[in-house]
Amino acid sequence: MNDLTNWQAAVLGILQGLGEFLPISSSAHLSLAPWAFGWNEPGLAFDVALHLGTLVALVGYFWAEWIALARSALNVATTRRIETISEKRVLFIVIATIPAAVLGLLFEKQAETIFRAPALTATTLIAFGALLWWADRASPATRPLGEMTWRQALIIGFAQAVALVPGVSRSGATMTAARFLSFDRQSAAVFSFLMSMPVITAAAVLKVPKLLANGIDTAVIVGIVFAAISSWLAIAVLLRFIQRYGFATFAVYRFVLGAAIYALVVYRG
Repeated sequence: MNDLTNWQAAVLGILQGLGEFLPISSSAHLSLAPWAFGWNEPGLAFDVALHLGTLVALVGYFWAEWIALARSALNVATTRRIETISEKRVLFIVIATIPAAVLGLLFEKQAETIFRAPALTATTLIAFGALLWWADRASPATRPLGEMTWRQALIIGFAQAVALVPGVSRSGATMTAARFLSFDRQSAAVFSFLMSMPVITAAAVLKVPKLLANGIDTAVIVGIVFAAISSWLAIAVLLRFIQRYGFATFAVYRFVLGAAIYALVVYRG
């Protein structure tokens, strides 16, 4: 289906899982790895299949939160009122999803082609890494997640939409926006994780049927399993790491990776 070996699929699964939740851009790593190592290009449908593993980890890690949100959504649908923090959070996740849904449909072809240019990826890795560092250093961490407004949710949603370009990082962009809005690091990360579920689910619904039409081979299964495991680890590690060290480490990693990509582009002529 995609001419990947099992170990190549495992590597891509790990890159997907770590990159989806660490603010380093999973799309950048998934598009760059085949280019850098001379592997066959697996295609966007395979990338989305890896998101199934990410989705499993996301649901499993935040299981209690999802149950609470599902009950709140049912209450809102029944009472037609939004009163509790959990009910507001359901609304905010919906609001934050709209920009990515709209722009994702408008720029789907570009996301599969021109947005994946290595030089563009290097540029966005460095530029948005600098923004993440600046936001974390310059903004106070005084606002908890319970104080979010619908306008703030919409701003974070537009930040998520920008991540159509590899190198931006969906989690990185949303956490950057949340930190600029003075949300504390834990709140910024948790809302970023929660708001990723509708986007990941929608991508799977739209793209996985194409993958199934071409057949599921062992490499796809291996990739999904490794994506699930690495996603779980990424969530667990990040929530603890940023409370103590912030986001500077990830910004530095983005700078180094971006510079390495520029060097490889020049070397290859």
